[in-house]
Amino acid sequence: MVKVFVTGIGLISCLGANLEDSWQKLIAGKSGIQWHQPFPELELLPLGMIGQKPAQLQTLSKSVVASALQDAGLLPPLPDCAVIIGSSRSYQASWEVLARQMYGDANKESVSVFSLENWLDTLPHMNAIAAARQIGASGIVLAPMAACATGIWAIAQAALLIQTGQCQRAIAGAVEAPITPLTIAGFQQMGALAKTGAYPFDLHREGLVLGEGAAVFVLESAELARQRQVRVYGEVLGFGLTTDAYHPNQPEPEGKSAIAAIKQCLQRSNLNSADIDYIHAHGTATQLNDRIESKVIQELFPHQVAVSSTKGSLGHTLGASGALGIAFSLLALQQKILPPCVGLRQPEFDLDLVMTARSSEIQRVLCFSFGFGGQNAVVALAN
Repeated sequence: MVKVFVTGIGLISCLGANLEDSWQKLIAGKSGIQWHQPFPELELLPLGMIGQKPAQLQTLSKSVVASALQDAGLLPPLPDCAVIIGSSRSYQASWEVLARQMYGDANKESVSVFSLENWLDTLPHMNAIAAARQIGASGIVLAPMAACATGIWAIAQAALLIQTGQCQRAIAGAVEAPITPLTIAGFQQMGALAKTGAYPFDLHREGLVLGEGAAVFVLESAELARQRQVRVYGEVLGFGLTTDAYHPNQPEPEGKSAIAAIKQCLQRSNLNSADIDYIHAHGTATQLNDRIESKVIQELFPHQVAVSSTKGSLGHTLGASGALGIAFSLLALQQKILPPCVGLRQPEFDLDLVMTARSSEIQRVLCFSFGFGGQNAVVALAN
């Protein structure tokens, strides 16, 4: 089997404008979640915003793609590079602006011009196409959209393309700019939004906090990475992808499909549960997710496996959350530091939860993402 290495990372979050800045603040136990009121018709809320105004998808994407290439020591054009960049919300913000203009703006002529000239650029897959243009890639382009599992799904697809010899290099990840009136109102209607902050696995957790962010990776075959003699962050060992086929927004109560995804990932990675040193949990701080995820971890893993979620620091970046988790897990492997579960004060569950940054000689980690619709994604990483 062809080995797949990560040779470049681009990242931006509410914690920092790049990977190193975000990582240093994360391990210091800081949070990028602050009070914001981006839309006057909606109340003040805790949000993980990068700036004072909602970020734009295309701006985030262009920035992290350029950062990933620079980090990997690559220059465009890269015609043979596959592009797999996903988003759960994609250009929803643009569509909401257009809808407001159509139904609220008296200047109908400007609306028709905008819709005719620009609407094709806001189709869900066009962000991946824009990234392909940015780097001069003319091969495989994929735009996964799998709710909160999107980021890990993108990495899994990229790894599979390399493992099967369809390409030797891919740029893959996820970008999310979810601070829109409809997204906020939707999560509020579901009762999923926290009122004061994100507290994963805490007895007094309130729900999720929406956050903006993006993480994109350069993945290369071991042969190509060795030829280029580049620094390697880690290896993608394997992945597991399953679906609950149960409910639009609630996880299956017994976690059966989540367990199946984890077992699938371990089997493909030639690992067993005792080989795992750290789990970057999905950890949304919602009642259901944290309870079922904890139950799954307790059922499958020995108690000594370390667990944390970074959503108390970053907010829930929806489709990008798994990609951000992979980036921080790779740095944890490289620097032998476990990132803390920021916001956790009183754990509800009998797990080895990392409450402050901890030194640990970890070698193999798992990242979990469990998305709406019961989409389960798990990836195994090693240094």
